[in-house]
Amino acid sequence: MSIPETLQLSLGPVLFYWTRERYANFYREAADWPVEIVYLGESVCSRRRDMKLDDWLGLGRELTQSGKQVVLSSQTLIESEADLRDLRKLCDNGEFIIEANDQSALHHLSAARAPFIAGAALNLYNPATIGVMARAGMQRWHAPVEMSRDDLARLLADCRAEGLDQPCEVFAYGHLPLAWSSRCFTARRYRKPKDRCQFVCQKHPEGLPLRSQESKEVFTLNGIQTLSGAYQDLRHEVGDMADMGVGVASLSPRAEGMAKVVAAFDAARRGEQPTPDPLALVDADICDGFWHGRPGMDNSHQKAALS
Repeated sequence: MSIPETLQLSLGPVLFYWTRERYANFYREAADWPVEIVYLGESVCSRRRDMKLDDWLGLGRELTQSGKQVVLSSQTLIESEADLRDLRKLCDNGEFIIEANDQSALHHLSAARAPFIAGAALNLYNPATIGVMARAGMQRWHAPVEMSRDDLARLLADCRAEGLDQPCEVFAYGHLPLAWSSRCFTARRYRKPKDRCQFVCQKHPEGLPLRSQESKEVFTLNGIQTLSGAYQDLRHEVGDMADMGVGVASLSPRAEGMAKVVAAFDAARRGEQPTPDPLALVDADICDGFWHGRPGMDNSHQKAALS
């Protein structure tokens, strides 16, 4: 079964804190999913140490044997010298390309003249910056999660005009990563200090919902990371993405039901997209406002159904 070359699917790094067994089971199944790229590693919190670098490398080798391109994701918020030491080991792994998620990783990789993927947290908004990154060794870049479809289309056109052909990757599914903090919100929820958190975030394999007084899930707390309360789901936009020149649609892993998500996106990029079901989308608590140039919490399918 041939895969269209115009749009690849990637499985982003697991943002939540899972057990070793859950990681192993998840990636054992993912090896057979129709995704071309798999990101591995801890990108959120350095205290999540169940998986060591050697463990990620082992998983990467297994996934490579299954035909996947493997990328190791760096930590987004570096807070200590110990974090820097771990970052250097990650960047110098000698086997897999790195997703640089902060300036520390970018500095180390560019100084070593090593190729890298630019993560969304680097905030690439214009051809001049993308050009600098390309000369530093960037092979692919993630669009900022809040960038609209129209703004991205203009940026891609400007890049092509300047001869910049590094593929762009769009966050197409999952809780949107919005912010990182030196404080751990999940530990605070359990009234524990950050350095003695007892790893309470492992109790929430899809994050801890933060609801408004009206019981609407506004945010998802994930240790030091704040995510959107709803899922962004752009499966009905993948054809448009391919037409405008997006190279990769990124799917953020969830603890349950991820195989169905991947299958739905694979069908969509093949032109086998089902008719949207507004009621089902409302129940699934979907948001796609950023993509359409509106507040991120908006749901365009729900608005269309109610209009």
